[in-house]
Amino acid sequence: MSKKSVLMSDNLKEEIAKELGVYDEVKRDGGWKNVSSKVCGQVVSKAIEIANRSVENK
Repeated sequence: MSKKSVLMSDNLKEEIAKELGVYDEVKRDGGWKNVSSKVCGQVVSKAIEIANRSVENK
């Protein structure tokens, strides 16, 4: 998979970052590069949870 592939939209990442309380950190630092791997894992887990709910509701 190339580095250019987009697996999650920026809007979804921002929504989840706000929910997890790290949105200000992401905006302040200009991206996700300084966000801990633990928090990034929580973002991925939340995205999977949202995707599963979406599938269940269809």
